[in-house]
Amino acid sequence: MAWKRLHWPAIQELGDHYQIVAVCNKTKSDAVDFAREINLAQENVYNDYKEMLKRGDIDAVDVMVPIPENFDIYHNIVKANINLIAEKPLASTMEGAEKLLKLHKKHPVNIMVAENYRYNDEINKIRDIINQGKIGDVIYFINHNAADFENQMSKNTFAATEWRQHPKFKGGTFLDAGLHDIAAMRHIFGKVDYVYAMGQPQQEDFSPYISVNSQIKFSSGVIGQYSYYTDGKETQRPLIGFRIFGNKGEIYLEERRCGTINITYRDGGSEQIPYRPERGYFNELLNFYNSLLGNEEIAVTPEIEYGDVKMVFNILKSIKDNKAYPVDTKTNEISLV
Repeated sequence: MAWKRLHWPAIQELGDHYQIVAVCNKTKSDAVDFAREINLAQENVYNDYKEMLKRGDIDAVDVMVPIPENFDIYHNIVKANINLIAEKPLASTMEGAEKLLKLHKKHPVNIMVAENYRYNDEINKIRDIINQGKIGDVIYFINHNAADFENQMSKNTFAATEWRQHPKFKGGTFLDAGLHDIAAMRHIFGKVDYVYAMGQPQQEDFSPYISVNSQIKFSSGVIGQYSYYTDGKETQRPLIGFRIFGNKGEIYLEERRCGTINITYRDGGSEQIPYRPERGYFNELLNFYNSLLGNEEIAVTPEIEYGDVKMVFNILKSIKDNKAYPVDTKTNEISLV
């Protein structure tokens, strides 16, 4: 689903940059069907990726599998010294993510984590607006995401997949989907000192909490609130969305697909900044291509993704222990003063 709906359209747009030489899927018939669509000979279709890795004509592998399978597949690709386009998270546990970082040091292939929110135009434009000082010093933010996961489970969506409805990894949909929001905030505001969170428990398998509410202190001094409602829908417009308050103005993004970033200023002025939604898939694959040519650095490395994953797990730990936890700081002692 992720390949056909997200990555393949971007690959098609970058048709003069990429050539597909092999495809692999556990259910081989699905891979065979896709190979026919792109006129790829059947001898280039596999249901065992380890056999595929033995080929000599692969520059990189683009992996889209259920989260519990990420670690083993990434591990074997890196050990084979093949470049990797990895989905988030790197692994379903912090231990797995740490092992992959250590392995990467031994096998310094190009690894890009396809965290599309870090590559989305709206997130990069918001970061630029802040860095340009348009709203002055950022004081605080509110970021709210209401996802009607239970309703989406019965439709032709990512939520309809069995492994997401009954996840075999900690955090459920918060690790899977909330991680995007975490990555976007860290991309805009930078490193995080600590997080403190609360959650409302539920019995549904897809997430241990029906809502997660967290306070975040960034190393820059920015403080804000992030809330993730796993089984809800906002019934009023405008949506709460993502609001960033500075001492000279405010940035407002109602939702990531709305196409407009609104800026209002204390002097009464305003700006509407247009953007093209969901360009992250194109931007990340272009960045990866340019990195292989040595023309630019990979924007989302495993080290960057590791911090995003750590923040998700520390939010979950904070809920469980009712304590604040550090993210990018080295100390274990947190002062809430």
